[in-house]
Amino acid sequence: MKRRKYLWAAAGLLLSLWPAAGQDEDGFGFGFGDEAAETAAKPGVKLSGEVSTKILGYGSDFRSAEAFKDARLEDIFGGKLRFAASAFNTEAVISLKLAPVFDDFSSAVSLDEAYLRVYLGNFDLEGGLRKLTWGKADSFGPLDTINPLDYRDLTAMTDLMGRKIARPMIHASYRLGAFSTIEGVFVPTFEAHRFAGNGRWTPSQVRELPASIGRGLIRLTPAAFRQAVQAEIASRLNSSAINDAYPSQNDLAALKYAQAGLRFTTSVRSSDFGLQYYFGRLGRPAVTVEGASALQGLTLQNASRLSLKPRIVYNPYHQIGADYARVIAGFNLRAEFAAHITGDYSGKDGSVYNPFLAWSLGFDRNLFWGVNLNLQATETIRLMNSGVKDNPALDTEAGTDMTSTRLTMVLSKKLLRDELELKTTGIWGVEDRDFLIIPAIVWTKWDLTAELSGGIFGGDEQGELGQYRNNNFFKTMLTYSF
Repeated sequence: MKRRKYLWAAAGLLLSLWPAAGQDEDGFGFGFGDEAAETAAKPGVKLSGEVSTKILGYGSDFRSAEAFKDARLEDIFGGKLRFAASAFNTEAVISLKLAPVFDDFSSAVSLDEAYLRVYLGNFDLEGGLRKLTWGKADSFGPLDTINPLDYRDLTAMTDLMGRKIARPMIHASYRLGAFSTIEGVFVPTFEAHRFAGNGRWTPSQVRELPASIGRGLIRLTPAAFRQAVQAEIASRLNSSAINDAYPSQNDLAALKYAQAGLRFTTSVRSSDFGLQYYFGRLGRPAVTVEGASALQGLTLQNASRLSLKPRIVYNPYHQIGADYARVIAGFNLRAEFAAHITGDYSGKDGSVYNPFLAWSLGFDRNLFWGVNLNLQATETIRLMNSGVKDNPALDTEAGTDMTSTRLTMVLSKKLLRDELELKTTGIWGVEDRDFLIIPAIVWTKWDLTAELSGGIFGGDEQGELGQYRNNNFFKTMLTYSF
């Protein structure tokens, strides 16, 4: 309830400045004489946003007449509001998300971004709740590490900025001449990627984690003690116990979880280059079991001292990366490469992810008949792979591939003076042999946009995308932007 009051108070503060906006069309008060100087001292406020109505349904809900009765259509209404106040060399921005509320525990208004930016010649400084993009990849590349991602709704896979979770940060940039910039960022707290804990979008890794760890513990236990250990597992390693093992939000706000980075970008003739260093925490938790190794030497003498406890941590890492972009023979090329150095230098510590390399290579190009192709390949490569144990109770990376490769392709064509767009997005997981295809028809006229789209999951049922093959969806949406 307090958070809701703060949101409306912030919006009210900006709206109270609204009359000043009409005194200067550009909101900065540029003019001549004393009257212009007086106008410049007053901030201008601009309001923008969108209101949308959407119908979202899932094919599995309509397979029979009986299922049809229990089907639900989600997200009938949604909206965004953005308040931007500007005066002299200062800008303040507050972005809000609006959503319907059907219970007493949620808020109809949530804070998306809120930050203050100051322009001081070649030096810019901003602080607040922010979404920041580093790197040159069109979709999420290895260098875009600052904001965690929200995976709780895969119907929004193509909304790249919408999936980012804003974080409190201080961001500074300094322009070195006309073509070079150096940036620095400091994020005082940590938040992991968000995954659904229940419902249709719960990953199999989350849903099956207690059973997977339990089977691993039984494999370690001598046959004579397996029945007793099963009781220990049931009481200490169930879903509730694993959820309790996650660090609390209060713990993640400590300065030991702070992150920071530096980035340098420049242009040389027709090529763009970037170099960056980032120290942060991996967004996926490392899960192991304390006391698991003692099971292998279990005897009647030490059985009473057996203690199994789930251990969940977010590993720190150093990232050193570079990116490159250039137009060659009509291809708009973009490439990124990064080395991630974790604390497991030998690859044998199961509670720490191994160091890994990551790269991204992509391009976009106009083909024939006005068709545009955007293609991107991304891959991670685990180092010291031979040190990874094959038991999930001992190693958080057990049972996973050394490489993870994904291809993302977008084919689009605009018609009727660019008012109508036909678009298909395809995502292919190479190792998992699974896919997601999202066809869409988008019609835009003035400030009104109508969209008809769907999502088709397929491939291996054990894959990250294939596991959602029963979640094929359709979506219609009408949006007014202002």
